Amino acid sequence: MVIKVFLASSSGSTAIKKKQQDVVGFLEALKIDYAQLDIASNEDNRAWMRENVPGEKKPTNGIPLPPQIFNEEMYCGDYDTFFDAKEDNTVYEFLGLTPPPGSKEAQQAENSQKLQNGSVTEEHPDDDTTRKPAEEEEQEEAEGDKEEEEHPSEED
Repeated sequence: MVIKVFLASSSGSTAIKKKQQDVVGFLEALKIDYAQLDIASNEDNRAWMRENVPGEKKPTNGIPLPPQIFNEEMYCGDYDTFFDAKEDNTVYEFLGLTPPPGSKEAQQAENSQKLQNGSVTEEHPDDDTTRKPAEEEEQEEAEGDKEEEEHPSEED
């Protein structure tokens, strides 16, 4: 799967340039394969991007601005949703990718999986450590009862 980042190589907006650099730099830092598709110099890229951004994700003027991010044909989001995913450590989920082992996102997924299963620690049936305190407690109670029989209290 290839992540497609639609960019404008000749944007006059410094805000758009910074957002594009942020997305590309972050993908490079994570070593995620991606393709930059220029909408300024390629009319086909511009048309494809505009057609494939879902209607509810388009701004009120109807023209989505770069950067727009796709995983093949699946729309991932714009810069704002990318930024939110980055802040939440859910970039791989945002991109529709499996997080690599050892990443923060993989660890978060593992922890939430454990919580969903209802057990954070595993119990082993062959492990006597969970049973000993209860057995010792019963034994102590039995010994206490025995002492009361041998030495009845004087209050009776």
